[in-house]
Amino acid sequence: QVQLVESGGGLVQAGGSLRLSCAASGRTFSTYAMAWFRQAPGKERDFVAAINWSGGSTDYADSVKGRFTISRDNAKNTMYLQMNSLKPEDTAVYYCAADPRSWLFTGTKRTWANEYSYWGQGTQVTVSS
Repeated sequence: QVQLVESGGGLVQAGGSLRLSCAASGRTFSTYAMAWFRQAPGKERDFVAAINWSGGSTDYADSVKGRFTISRDNAKNTMYLQMNSLKPEDTAVYYCAADPRSWLFTGTKRTWANEYSYWGQGTQVTVSS
């Protein structure tokens, strides 16, 4: 069983930055595929970014490419999302997700929310214009 806890959300002006963290319990964190998703009110949960088990490979939604950076520190059992140049349309609840199938990252399903087994409770990010 893995438990995920997000932190770092808040209110920021457009153009500002935030850094989200996702702390994971469990000794096998380093083998898990990890990702960030977000959900705005009345909308589906959308893929934001994914990272493979080692942190050596990443993938991003087109809407955040060049502005967001996903990373992980397996020694600290923590994943991060550095968000720069934030826009009002980035406003959402951000969720971290994990799955023990490390190969999940290698296929297109890494962007599918229903492929991930473990989820955090979410952290609110609000970007004002």
